[in-house]
Amino acid sequence: MPFPDERSQVAVVEYRPQWPAEFDLLARQLRDALGDLALAVDHVGSTSVPGLPAKDCIDVQVRMRSVAEARDAPLLAAIGFRCRPEPWNRIEVSGGRECRKLVFAPPIGARSCNVHLREGDGPNARFALLFRDYLRADEAALRAWGAFKQRLALSVPDLLDYGQIKAPATEVLMGAAERWAAETGWSPARAA
Repeated sequence: MPFPDERSQVAVVEYRPQWPAEFDLLARQLRDALGDLALAVDHVGSTSVPGLPAKDCIDVQVRMRSVAEARDAPLLAAIGFRCRPEPWNRIEVSGGRECRKLVFAPPIGARSCNVHLREGDGPNARFALLFRDYLRADEAALRAWGAFKQRLALSVPDLLDYGQIKAPATEVLMGAAERWAAETGWSPARAA
């Protein structure tokens, strides 16, 4: 759920070439705040895929040694990031396993983003990297996914409703991504 200062309506825009540079700025801030607790900081989600239409919200995955709200939330709060309170922003099921996570909103007035803290070896961290890498590698999947998201945002602009409809479609996409990963030998260790 968005905080009161965030948009609750979905707008999917054409890919913007400045997104990688905006991610780089966020990644530097997060690395400075988290230090060696962060194993890696990844640009994930639709803004990480060149040519893919997306919401103008940078998704960042921080792969952590462990996720501990009592330790991690104050470190990010010190630079203005707000821990999202909803239960689904603390636990997600991926690969049939419950995975701990924390999701943070940006400081008030800052660039729109979601910062996902996940355990580095968790299936949910792998999921985010596979989503990105598959769409970077498969032009037909990229075009189809982008067109789907644009149509969905036009017909269902409420953020929560949009997410509820997009979630099962993402599972279908990820079935194809898993087949691609098996065929190509992709692994998160090799992810860029």
